[in-house]
Amino acid sequence: MKTNKHIFTCLTALILTAFFAGCENEGGKELVIIEGELPIKTTSLYMVGDATPNGWDIGNPTPLQASVEDPLVFTWEGSLYAGEIKLCLTPGSWDVAFIRPEVGGTEISKTDISNQKFVMNAGDPDNKWKVVDAGKYRLTFDLRNWTMSTVFTGENDVPVVEPIETEVLYIVGDATPVGWNIDSPSKLEKKSKYIFVYEGELNKGELKACMETGDWNAPFIRPSSSDCRIDKTGVAATDFILAANPDNKWKVADAGNYRLTFDLEHWTIKVEFLSEIVVTKDPIESETLYMIGDATPGGWSMDAATAFTNDASNKYIFTWEGELVPGDMKACLEPDGTFSCPFLRPSASDVEINATGVTATDFVYTTSPDDKWHVTEAGTYHITFDLEHWTIQVEKK
Repeated sequence: MKTNKHIFTCLTALILTAFFAGCENEGGKELVIIEGELPIKTTSLYMVGDATPNGWDIGNPTPLQASVEDPLVFTWEGSLYAGEIKLCLTPGSWDVAFIRPEVGGTEISKTDISNQKFVMNAGDPDNKWKVVDAGKYRLTFDLRNWTMSTVFTGENDVPVVEPIETEVLYIVGDATPVGWNIDSPSKLEKKSKYIFVYEGELNKGELKACMETGDWNAPFIRPSSSDCRIDKTGVAATDFILAANPDNKWKVADAGNYRLTFDLEHWTIKVEFLSEIVVTKDPIESETLYMIGDATPGGWSMDAATAFTNDASNKYIFTWEGELVPGDMKACLEPDGTFSCPFLRPSASDVEINATGVTATDFVYTTSPDDKWHVTEAGTYHITFDLEHWTIQVEKK
């Protein structure tokens, strides 16, 4: 057996040696080893993001054009806005692999980029290019060599300001009393043909204005930049634009009572801070209480919201005990499939639930801002909500 095995091994070695020698000598050619990344073969390429003309609409991303000389080199030329960009081969899904920069936040600016390497992956890290200078660009993506280039070709065109005639104007966003409910946004008061005024509470968060309800694809009145701040001193820039994209919004930094005045003739907004918000914490009347969130057993499904038990001796006390996992949670009086109902939330955005309990015991009852409790450690927890005194107690078992 050993002799036969030895003969077989020798024959195999001789055959392989002859094969490779033949490959090297045939026509004087040498064995070629392909190294590096293979070309990304596709007939289509799209970009998506608030810096692009179609914003974050994955169902209708902005297409690039394949080159006639090389079908794996795609180009696009047009206006970009301050914001973010990533690219995909097909529209309609966030679960596919995206073309991204090697480093998240890599800037696209007036300084041209030449043959910068990119990567392609699904999920995390969700790296995106960051457009820091709005303007006209020519973008080139070479899917054969996995590189991208940019050329800044000029400033964006100044929008033509023509009086906007409408009978109604609304504001929507998590800074407004109704949150992101486009079916029932906050209506402004019409003072004259072109002047509309909102006077009331604004929370920390974002807002934009619209002239019709029920349609996120309609043009919105927005700031001309994505980082326009509203605070106690007023608004950072008084001009606005009317556009479907980019999805710029005003960012309210200081909660309070405000007066917003929109001038639809001259495309300007005036912001006046009136006073602080006085919160009256009357007992919250309810026979039920539920929590949702990826930290809870039912996740973000309103249909599977986790119910609390009402204390038989105190109608304002609700308790629950069970397993939580790392993630977020908030509570509501009853399941609301629209997610536009008020929620019990922490009074700040950084309140944690962990082994020591909860880092702040007070809560608020509001539609926005969309603050949630952050569960940082998995385990069995006992949670108590007091709807009379607006407090939460947490004990990790």
